[in-house]
Amino acid sequence: MRPQDVIARKRDGKSLTDGEIASFIDGLTHGSWADYQITAMVMAMILRGLNRREQNSITRGMLFSGSVMDFSDIDAPKADKHSTGGVGDKTSLIIAPILAACGIAVPMISGRGLGHTGGTLDKLESIPGYSVRLPFKQIKSVMRACGLALVGQTKEIAPADRKLYSLRDATATVPYIPLIVASIMSKKLAEGLDALVLDVKTGSGAFIQKQTESIKLAKALCETGRAFKVNTQALVTDMSQPLGQFSGNALEVYECLKILRGEATSAMLPTLELSVELSANLLVQCKIDRSIDAARTRIEKVLASGEALERFRRNIELQGGDASVCDKPQTLLTKGIRKIDMVADSSGYLVAVDTLAVGNSICELGGGRVKAEDSVDHAVGWESSVKIGDRLKRGDVVGTIYARNTASANAISENMRTAYKIAAESPKPTRLIKAKV
Repeated sequence: MRPQDVIARKRDGKSLTDGEIASFIDGLTHGSWADYQITAMVMAMILRGLNRREQNSITRGMLFSGSVMDFSDIDAPKADKHSTGGVGDKTSLIIAPILAACGIAVPMISGRGLGHTGGTLDKLESIPGYSVRLPFKQIKSVMRACGLALVGQTKEIAPADRKLYSLRDATATVPYIPLIVASIMSKKLAEGLDALVLDVKTGSGAFIQKQTESIKLAKALCETGRAFKVNTQALVTDMSQPLGQFSGNALEVYECLKILRGEATSAMLPTLELSVELSANLLVQCKIDRSIDAARTRIEKVLASGEALERFRRNIELQGGDASVCDKPQTLLTKGIRKIDMVADSSGYLVAVDTLAVGNSICELGGGRVKAEDSVDHAVGWESSVKIGDRLKRGDVVGTIYARNTASANAISENMRTAYKIAAESPKPTRLIKAKV
């Protein structure tokens, strides 16, 4: 069928048949639809809307546009976690080793940072030698040896999604729930999972900032997962401020290693708390434990014993990285980086953070991408010294910029200063976990 006929049906507000959606996905995958036709189709979808059947049909089409991985010969539950993205959002590097230490196989396919959000692959590549590009046979071999593989999307996994997402990003059509669901779930379902937990962010640093919309997204993701026979749950979590102590690729890996080593600072505790809760939900989903409390106890044991750290160490070795960072996390921190403290201009309480501005400022330092082809400076970033609700005196350190030079730090200093709002009255307490779906 002709692309323009399918576009016209959606333009006129009609529901697309599974055959029409299959024609769109096939044209997207094999190039028979031009980019301008694809973007016209996407805009029509957003303006006219997609129902649940259409959403699932697009998900199915993108899933089967490539290969679905088969881990049935690995005798363990298969599970993964996915986050919708934020600033300082680093929990994957803690969750995957924890789950592996608890008897779950984790084939974690992750992405790169784009815009104000960080990417797990960029964090991993701040470990010298670490390779995120592995063929399926090697992914399975690594999983058998250590219980987890942390890799990027291959050309065989949901190729339709890879093409569609790049066009959506370039045409301001990313924030639409049915297409977000199709993009996320087509990749995760291709991992051959038994269970999936989703970390749906809400707040000033999230793609979807309103909690009601974040809950709507969480429900749509879970319903789609169940429609494809994958046990799926979601936590809606706070992104009204950077998560944990550090934001920036090497800095975040440093924080994760400190946590796995049992050396977390108080500023790192939110990262640990969220990692434990997401992991605990998966342990219950996979029937390793009967309750969240029992799962938390198991997680505490594998952290305290060092088993989770050893799983990550073995994974780093198997994926070509320098595992000595597990013994000396400080070697990840580049020497010669300029550290510039940002101080409070007035006394009072920290009442709000423009987390989007923080993430964008890290990008300006070189720590993130504006375009997919941009390179990343793994060493730069931001250290959060205070959290919402903390009382400050004028001159107290709010945070620290990690930059290549003073000039680049000065270029973002005003944005960072105004991103942290101080007022006379204390704010309502923030909750890390807002809702469970």
